[in-house]
Formats: sequence, structure tokens, C-alpha cells
Amino acid sequence: MSQPNAIHYELTCPVFFIGFMGAGKTSVSQQLAVTYGLASIDADEYLELRENRIIADIFAEDGEDYFRDLETDVLKDLAARSPRLIGCGGGVVTKRPENARIMKESGFVIYLMVTADGASKRIPNTDSRPMFKNLETARRTIVERAPQYEAAADVAIQTEGRSVPDIAQEVAAILLEQGVMVKKEED
Repeated sequence: MSQPNAIHYELTCPVFFIGFMGAGKTSVSQQLAVTYGLASIDADEYLELRENRIIADIFAEDGEDYFRDLETDVLKDLAARSPRLIGCGGGVVTKRPENARIMKESGFVIYLMVTADGASKRIPNTDSRPMFKNLETARRTIVERAPQYEAAADVAIQTEGRSVPDIAQEVAAILLEQGVMVKKEED
């Protein structure tokens, strides 16, 4: 039951979170969802549910090109639904330029920046992550991807050494300032 005159928030368009694994895309979007009563979804989890199999199996059975086709289709699907916070996979804008266009045209894109060292501290099991075969590979990958992340984003936020609530608070301030998140007062 909602309180009289309680302040509620809503999004005016989808908000896409991009960046390297361990940047906090899912954690920050979930924190915002809980704090502000917004809908959130992880694009990779949605893809897995839709396909009824995990991404590793999709890669192994059908290859990366097939996975990237699915990923693009999921972006189009989520962009067309009611606005929500969307945590995207780390390679979403690096493999298909079309994906950055879909996100930019339909919503607001936030690049959460992180170093490989910072990401490795946040990921509990780096053995299950192909980009973390070793830290040097992850460092090179982040440097290679950074220009693509930056080009796709409306705003970039440094996450290094910061808590999820702190990052979420900065994101909320930006979304309010940009008119992407608005207050709705109910009577």
C-alpha cells in the first residue's frame, strides 16, 4: 500500500549500463531499482531465460556470431518495452556497432569505468570468466574496448574504489538532471 503523497520515480526511456565485467552494471542497476522503485533487468540473464540455456552453452553449441545475433535481438526487445534499467554484457558495444546505435536511439547509456585490477577484486570467481584467463589479458581488453564504450555512452562514471550505493547515488543524480528519471507525486 503506498503512502499518501509518497514520491515515486519513473524512467522516461530505457537506461543501458555498459562497461567491462566487474564494473558494477548489474549491481548498480539493482541498487537503483530497489532505492527508487524502478524496474531493472540483466540483458544476459534475460537472453539465457529466453533461450533456456546459459551463454557458455550458446557459445559452445552455436558460436559467438549466433550469440551476438541473440544479443542484438534482446537489445531491440528490451528497448521496445516499458523503460527500465538494463545491465548489458561487457562485449555488447564492442562486437556490433548496431548495438550502440540501438541503445543511443532508444535510451540513455551509462558507461561504468573500471580497471582490470578493480574488476578482479569484485568478481568472486575469475576462473569462470574467459577475459580473466590472466590479469594482463583483462588489462589489454579494457584498453582496447574503452574507446568503444566511451563512444557509445551518454555519460561515463568512474567506479574504482567506490561502493555500489555511492555509484548508484551519482547515477540517480545524473538521471534526474537529464530528465531520464522523474519524480511522480501520488495523492
